[in-house]
Amino acid sequence: MIDRREFTGAMAGAIAGAVIGSRSRALESLAPPAVNATRLNAHLKELAAFGANPQGGVSRVAYSDFDRQGRAYVMPLMRAAQLDVRVDMAGNIWGRRAGQSAELTPIVFGSHIDSVPDGGNYDGTVGSLSAIEVAHALAESGTALRHPIEVVIWQNEEGGLFGSRAVSGQLPAAELSSRAWSGKTIADGITFIGGNPERLSEARRSRGDIATYLELHIEQGGTLERDGLNIGVVEGIVGIKQWEVTVAGFQNHAGTTPMDQRHDALLSAARFVEMVNRVVRAEPGRQVGTVGRLQAFPGAPNVIPGRVVCTLELRDLDAAKVDRLYAAIATESKRIAEQNQTTFAFELLHENVPAPSDPAVRALIEESAHALGLTTKHMPSGAGHDAQSMAQLGPMGMIFIPSAGGISHSPKEYSTPEDVARGASVLLGAVLRADAR
Repeated sequence: MIDRREFTGAMAGAIAGAVIGSRSRALESLAPPAVNATRLNAHLKELAAFGANPQGGVSRVAYSDFDRQGRAYVMPLMRAAQLDVRVDMAGNIWGRRAGQSAELTPIVFGSHIDSVPDGGNYDGTVGSLSAIEVAHALAESGTALRHPIEVVIWQNEEGGLFGSRAVSGQLPAAELSSRAWSGKTIADGITFIGGNPERLSEARRSRGDIATYLELHIEQGGTLERDGLNIGVVEGIVGIKQWEVTVAGFQNHAGTTPMDQRHDALLSAARFVEMVNRVVRAEPGRQVGTVGRLQAFPGAPNVIPGRVVCTLELRDLDAAKVDRLYAAIATESKRIAEQNQTTFAFELLHENVPAPSDPAVRALIEESAHALGLTTKHMPSGAGHDAQSMAQLGPMGMIFIPSAGGISHSPKEYSTPEDVARGASVLLGAVLRADAR
């Protein structure tokens, strides 16, 4: 196992050696393509200036002025990589270069540059700028691919994969009126960044319109760092279901209502939180369940809460398991409700279906990493990514690099420059292999 903090120019030679003998015309260029690690990490630092916060991270939420400034920064980088750049009707940025064959569908790769509030400098941006760097490396080396390539910067990934769901046909019109963290509606936000919400259908693609989709991302967990490994080969992206849960009791005076006569909605909600944890942990596997928001009404110290609104989120690669856990939680909620005469109501807010990665694409990624002398691990993604939308259109694969301390969605989010360059080099090798197969 190599020290993952060592990174040398040997990567370029390893990529070239791994593809010697391929029949692909993509590998006939005189100079083997290699990512420029210095340029890539400089671009990461420069992009971090747009929305920089005092904690050292970034607040570049979708449809904000900082988001629009970041988008204006990356588009010239795409043009410098000899890509033809456009913004689609959903507000996604696309950079395309034609391939040698007019019949072949494109190899698509990219990520997003919007952040959560008070987020970090690596989530999404590593994959976006690495994708541009891969295109730049191919152009500099004169490497001609058989397939067209398309680098994509998705809009509003953090708010709910809005850009990629528009492209995959999974964005209902009703969601356009919901509000993003910027305060704008999704419809107004799309207009703000150059799209047109009334023409979203023009951004949509059909299954089979892409040859392969690849996305590089930070792990957002501590597995790779803990195990001393370089690259995560993603098995799939978990399905996510979110509900709003309303617990109804009876609001009454806190001083004059005896304890055995209360219909306390918050007491039932507290029991609900503990029960969710117990039910989800009772079954072996990697599933997770979270109650992430809870609010009691009316919220006064001297009033027994008559209503509580909270959330329930369940995630797993197996959609049937998510449904099974929900059924168990709903059944247990009825028992809790009976204890002090309250009621539970569940409203489904959001659903992302599980997206297994394509086995052949996983193999391409692993071959690319091993050709560079890098260690790998097959692992699921517990976070949602635009790749799960693209899995509806064609073969999908994801590449993870280590996250220091397993920290993400935080100003303390960090991946080393060496790991960033390793990930970009694996992405480059995977694109070459996807073109050759």
